[in-house]
Amino acid sequence: MDRLYTPDEARALLPAIVEDARALVAARADMTELAHDRRTSGSSPLGGIPELKALEARIEEILSGWAGQGLEIKGIAPVLLDFPAVLEGVSVRLCWIEGETELGWYHRTDLGFAGRRPLP
Repeated sequence: MDRLYTPDEARALLPAIVEDARALVAARADMTELAHDRRTSGSSPLGGIPELKALEARIEEILSGWAGQGLEIKGIAPVLLDFPAVLEGVSVRLCWIEGETELGWYHRTDLGFAGRRPLP
């Protein structure tokens, strides 16, 4: 999908993205704990294989939803999302990372996260 976002369009999506990210973080933590408990003690208070598969499915559902909106998923631990955009004729990514309360950063497409700058 070749969707381009303006900063305002990306910001308008952020409340739903933050809500989905919270669900992903919770599922990620539960999945990690469940897998660790099963590996080390053979069982987990969080459940077994069905619960593990349900957590994996929930994470995939969230990631698929973001991808379907044209977002680029750069990581899930921490959650790192890029919104394709063009600023002043330059291909950029509006960049959001888990824990941020607003969309305030971008980087040139060819530079990645290390080239992050505050949005003008």
